Amino acid sequence: MSNVPEPDHAPSFFHKICQPFLHDRLMHLLLLAAILLSFLSPNPPAQYPGWVDWNTIATLAGMLLLTKGIETSGYLDHIGRMVINHLGQQRALALFLVTASTLLSTVLTNDIALFIVVPLTVGLSGIGGLPIGRLVIFEALAVNAGSLLTPIGNPQNILLWQRSHLSFAGFSWQMAPLALAVFLLLLLATWLCFPGKTIHAELEDQPGAYRTGLLRTCALLYIAFLASVELGHPGWGLLGVAAAALLFCRELIAKVDWSLILVFILMFIDIRLLTQLDVIQGWVAAIPHFSRLELFLSALLGSQLISNVPATILLVNYSDAYKVIAYGVNAGGFGLAIGSMANIIALRMAPERHLWLRFHLYSFPFLLLSGLIAWGLLA
Repeated sequence: MSNVPEPDHAPSFFHKICQPFLHDRLMHLLLLAAILLSFLSPNPPAQYPGWVDWNTIATLAGMLLLTKGIETSGYLDHIGRMVINHLGQQRALALFLVTASTLLSTVLTNDIALFIVVPLTVGLSGIGGLPIGRLVIFEALAVNAGSLLTPIGNPQNILLWQRSHLSFAGFSWQMAPLALAVFLLLLLATWLCFPGKTIHAELEDQPGAYRTGLLRTCALLYIAFLASVELGHPGWGLLGVAAAALLFCRELIAKVDWSLILVFILMFIDIRLLTQLDVIQGWVAAIPHFSRLELFLSALLGSQLISNVPATILLVNYSDAYKVIAYGVNAGGFGLAIGSMANIIALRMAPERHLWLRFHLYSFPFLLLSGLIAWGLLA
């Protein structure tokens, strides 16, 4: 037998960063669309970077780094396991998971909240009779409800926050009535859809697996980063966060899905290229003259067709009625799974097959009710 040591096949730091770009089908589709549409555009590619809202991109990149750090610390998983192990009813468990998803999405963005809560939920699959699929569906609804409250809850809010020039508190106050109404609706639905059946959960917890120091560092950087964005300097804030990550926790750089940043850059470019096509220029030219109801319906229904982030990018370029757009695209996150990327993330993480149809049985009523609530608050 040869004594020659086997080569180390562990992926390098650079390979870990590049890997998401190789497997992100949405990014590939958007890139292909940009290439094809560029042949129909009168603008040279050198102008494309000017179409991107770089303050929004910097804010999103900083949030991805910081929330990945909080997720990596494992502390929120530890808290979740401790709480779940003390719950004795299916309804109480569902209410806890829905509330936790809602609250986490207000500060950690909707997708990171799912990456924390859904694995906890899937870990409960050994409990007999527990509807894991239904719990994941309600967690997807919950992160859409919670993330609409704050300017950092989801990508469309980040863009609307940058364009509206509202303060963090001002933006949140504007969204609070809709967020509260939808959250109460969600709690009622959770109470009705999950019985008070007795359960006994025993999730294994390893106290040494979480990193309090990393959580504390990310929390402090989080506050500093939000302050830099509030003062209008997200680029400098991102630079500070990236420098701290390189110095104290280099692994975070490799763990972030950087292809998501390219996805949003391509969305800005693709939407601009699409609006130059003759077949839709007439409709686009009419956006500045839309009534509030027409703009709201465009945001709500447009989210069902192209997802709420591209719908936001399209509408903010032609209208400054940011509150109307915010209410429309956030309510539009319900309904079809494509309405929000968070829906797709949750359903792909769920262990059950054929969950997509069941998701829509719950999400369409939420689209209808949240849309009516949103318009009632705007009218």
